[in-house]
Amino acid sequence: MFRRTTALVGILAMLLLVSVLAVGQTDVPLISDQVQETATTALNQGLTYIDSAAKYLGQGVLYLLNLITDDRVSSDLEKPIGYLAFITVILILFGLLDFARRVIWIGIIVGWVLLVVRIVLDALNL
Repeated sequence: MFRRTTALVGILAMLLLVSVLAVGQTDVPLISDQVQETATTALNQGLTYIDSAAKYLGQGVLYLLNLITDDRVSSDLEKPIGYLAFITVILILFGLLDFARRVIWIGIIVGWVLLVVRIVLDALNL
């Protein structure tokens, strides 16, 4: 109980801090253009890596599903399958805090259920 309360207070404090800092922003940048560009480039590279990993995971899972269903699963599901698989792998590898794990598992279960429903509908040509 104490851990949940502490985590909730921490999250609320972070939200308050972000909102206070956002209000205090001025037109003068706090960091130089070169640092800003480097940070943007690093962020883009990180997001590109995540997108590529999700794409390859999605291709692999989609390939396995198409082996089972005789190519009835739409290739439009490659990215959703990939991102769900990526999040699932992260969850399995890192083992998050107890309350966060439950929230993420709920999202993953709902995502996989909706994905299975879509695959069944594609396989039955409905």
